[in-house]
Amino acid sequence: MSRGAEMGASTQEREPAVVLVSGGLDSATLAWQARADGYAVHALSFDYGQRHRAELAAAARVAEASGAADHRTIRIDMDGIGGSSLTDASRDVPDFDPDDASIPSTYVPARNLTFLSFALGWAETLGATRIYIGVNAVDYSGYPDCRPAFIEQFEKVANLATAAEHSFEIQAPLIDMTKAEIIRLGHELGVDYRLTVSCYRADAEGRACGQCDSCHYRRQGFIDAGIPDPTRYA
Repeated sequence: MSRGAEMGASTQEREPAVVLVSGGLDSATLAWQARADGYAVHALSFDYGQRHRAELAAAARVAEASGAADHRTIRIDMDGIGGSSLTDASRDVPDFDPDDASIPSTYVPARNLTFLSFALGWAETLGATRIYIGVNAVDYSGYPDCRPAFIEQFEKVANLATAAEHSFEIQAPLIDMTKAEIIRLGHELGVDYRLTVSCYRADAEGRACGQCDSCHYRRQGFIDAGIPDPTRYA
């Protein structure tokens, strides 16, 4: 069956794909893209001890609005290994600094590696061949686990590490896109960005601080895309 034909099929008739959904702008676009590709979205989120917990509620909203066949949230204690201001309340989440080229303290060691490993396990259980992840190597903060080389190498590992008789594809369709391009794509796909939360310091109601790295890239993306920013700022 062609992908075009599958678009008219019900969720139950479509081939499953595991989609990592954080609740942010990129992962929302990713969910809509996977659906547009003709797949039944099986959304996977993580409660990993992140301080910006409002993104978990956003992930649930995104999964529902995208018509996901299933949405699961897995708990992981990544604060147990430390090393990130996103999980360690004793460390301050920094403001965006255009002159600082170092990897910021918001980097969470092995986060995408861990997330993809769980996604791979679920994909094997579902019989899914595709895993979607919204990593980006253009408008990002220098995180090493957002690079194309990492995605390429993980796909190789995925095809060695399971008992599945089929191969796996790690889809990162946003990896070479600017934030403005991602927003334009999402706008064309019908993503409602009001559902999303990107801020590293979002309050309990999901309102953004407007000062962190994530807020900077999101705000500038809407400006460059020429699309009104629906973000709620504190």
